[in-house]
Amino acid sequence: MHTITLIKGDGIGPSIMDEAVKVIDATGVKITWEETYAGMSAFEKFGTPLPDETMASFDKTRVAFKGPLTTVVGTGFRSINVALRQQYDLYANVRPAKSWAGIKTRFEDVDIVIVRENTEGLYAGLEHYLTPKKDIAESLAVVTRTASERIIDYAFQYARDNHRQKVTVCHKANILKYTQGLFLDVAREIAPRYPDIQFDEKIIDAACMHMVMNPKQFDVVVTTNMFGDILSDLTAGLVGGLGLIPGANIGSDAALFEAVHGSAPDITGKNLANPIAVIMAGAMMLSHIGEVEAAERVVKAVEKVVNEGVYVTPDLNPNSKVGTIEMGSAIVAAME
Repeated sequence: MHTITLIKGDGIGPSIMDEAVKVIDATGVKITWEETYAGMSAFEKFGTPLPDETMASFDKTRVAFKGPLTTVVGTGFRSINVALRQQYDLYANVRPAKSWAGIKTRFEDVDIVIVRENTEGLYAGLEHYLTPKKDIAESLAVVTRTASERIIDYAFQYARDNHRQKVTVCHKANILKYTQGLFLDVAREIAPRYPDIQFDEKIIDAACMHMVMNPKQFDVVVTTNMFGDILSDLTAGLVGGLGLIPGANIGSDAALFEAVHGSAPDITGKNLANPIAVIMAGAMMLSHIGEVEAAERVVKAVEKVVNEGVYVTPDLNPNSKVGTIEMGSAIVAAME
C-alpha cells in the first residue's frame, strides 16, 4: 500500500486529476490518496496558497501528485511550484518530450528529455527594488558547485539508466562567465566519469536554433533553471504541446509529479481538458514508487488511445466530441 499526497489544483486541475486517479487506480496498485490543497483554491479555502495541512501530508508521504495551480503574474503570492521545489529540495526537474504517432507535427521521432536544475539560478527568488520609486529592479542568479554537480550527475545517470546515448549541456558561459561558466566547468568535469555517454555542449541560443531545425541531434539535455523552463516548453511544442508533457520533480528523499501546463480557467467545468499530461506524470510516479509494470501499462494504454485518435479531446482531434471523462475511460478500457 502506497500513500500519496494528492493536490488537484485550480481550474481544470480537479477534472484532469480525477481521470488520472481513475487510470492509476485501474492498474490495481493499492494507493491511499491524501487529498490536500494548494494555489488559488487553497487561498480561497484557508487564506493561504500553501496550507500547513498540505505541507504536513507531503512531509509524511514524501510523494505528491499535483494538478496545475494558478499563480498571479507579476503580483500576489509567489509561485507555489517554486516554493514546493525549494522546501523539499526537489532539485531535478525531468520533462520528457516524445513524438506520438497519432499527433501530426513538423518532426517525427523526437525523443528529448530536459533535465533542469530546479532550486536556484534566476528562480532563487532573490530580487528587490533598488529605488523607493520601484523603477529599478534587480534579480540575482545563484549557481553553486554543489547544485551543479548533483544535477549534472543526475542527468548522466538518468541517461545511463534509461539506455540513452548522449547528454548535452546548454549554457550561456560566453556572456555569464561566472554563473554559467561554473555550470559548464562542472559539466566538463563530470562527463569523463561516464565514458559510455556522449557529451556535447551548446550555447543556449544556438541550442534553441538547432532544436527547431534538427531535434533528433538531442537526447538528454541538462541546464540551469530558467533555461530549462524555456527549453522544456520548446520541446513540448515539437511534439504537440504542453497538454502531452508530464513533469517530475525529484529530490533525494521526496518527489512531486505534475502536469506542466496551466490551469486553463476558460475551459473549467466544460469537460474539454486533455488529461494526458497528468496521466503520463502519474505513470512516471508509478515508476518512481517501484510499480514499473503498472507504469508501462498506463503508458501503452495512453499511446494506444492517442495514436488511434478517436477517444481524444478536441485539442488532439478537432472533429472529436469526446470529453475529459470519456478519454479517461477509454484509457482505462485500453488497459483491460
